[in-house]
Amino acid sequence: MSLIRIPTPLVEIDGDEMTRVIWSMVKEKLIFPYLDLTLEAYDLHVENRDRTDDQVTVDAAMAIKKYGVGVKCATITPDADRVDEYNLKQAWKSPNGTIRSILDGTVFRAPIVCKNIPPWVRAWKKPITLGRHAFGDLYKNTEFRIPGPGKMELVYTPDNGKEERKLIHQFDGPGVSMGQFNLDKSIRGFAKACVRMAIDRKIDLWFAVKDTISKTYHARFKEVFQEEVDLAHADLDAAGVTYRYLLIDDAVAQIIKHEGGVLWACTNYDGDVFSDMVAAGFGSLGMMTSVLVSPDGKYEYEAAHGTVRRHFYEHLKGNATSTNSVATIFAWTGAIRKRAELDGVSEGMAFADKVDEAVIECIENGEMTKDLRLLATPKPESHLTTEEFLDAVARRLATKMG
Repeated sequence: MSLIRIPTPLVEIDGDEMTRVIWSMVKEKLIFPYLDLTLEAYDLHVENRDRTDDQVTVDAAMAIKKYGVGVKCATITPDADRVDEYNLKQAWKSPNGTIRSILDGTVFRAPIVCKNIPPWVRAWKKPITLGRHAFGDLYKNTEFRIPGPGKMELVYTPDNGKEERKLIHQFDGPGVSMGQFNLDKSIRGFAKACVRMAIDRKIDLWFAVKDTISKTYHARFKEVFQEEVDLAHADLDAAGVTYRYLLIDDAVAQIIKHEGGVLWACTNYDGDVFSDMVAAGFGSLGMMTSVLVSPDGKYEYEAAHGTVRRHFYEHLKGNATSTNSVATIFAWTGAIRKRAELDGVSEGMAFADKVDEAVIECIENGEMTKDLRLLATPKPESHLTTEEFLDAVARRLATKMG
């Protein structure tokens, strides 16, 4: 069988710990036996990020801007303990946050549904897609520790005009303060991306913030979102898509009782939290797709979970692990499918579909890792190790590929 050639390089962003181990196995067992694909590779292992003063993360994002599609492994965002563990120069910022800021995109996450992995939330019958604005807010904040009594202000100094000040708080003792921002251009790109995704998937669109409290910041999000919905009114109607604005607390209460099949658009931090809630409600973070879409049509696919630190330590001891690799596999297939689509290689798109089908068939046939076995109905008698699961997928894929 000849390899399927995909002409444009795919940006590959390697990561950390157990997901890095899985990353290598996915390439070896599922990708390169079938594809003639050039990788533009960037290593975001935390020690390499430290060696390059995190320039490698910026370079990876710029490569996605150049080539259009990337696939990213899970990475460490170091805290104080990680700084000590890896002897880092500093606690570097989230690489996901850096890449998202550079691409100024929207993250769309959706559960990977299997018949024998029922959702924990009884009402959920259809996948819930969560759209997360991936720029600014908490992730680009400026923080200040207040040492003692004094005045904290917001100050805006226009390029030509009079300085404006607003009092944040008159401190009578120590405390903390934080400033954050966003841009109309980015908010509008977020709204456009969510409207476009809802139309493409023909699912209803929700947007939720807290404009009753944040009467300027959150209200601006609401205004821009409504403007973009109004502009796309005809296309939304033609696709049978309805739009709802909700307060964020009401959205949480409503989504728990809803059957699903909607796109729920959230601001940056809310999207971070509620994408994990949706993932947990459908079973596992290891069963979520995740793609960052920029306003100019660049795509970064990633595993939506962490680096599985505990399993990695067992792996280093030579012990077998049973780590869920589904989200990592789907990150690869999502990126390959999009790269092949942009290159006009239908065989590449069909290959990605076959890999996904092989994964789902394994799970629905009772071949799964330990975390999924605990969720499955009926529960298989045993579970597979990390490598055994990938081998099971590889066998099914080989059959499909002839």
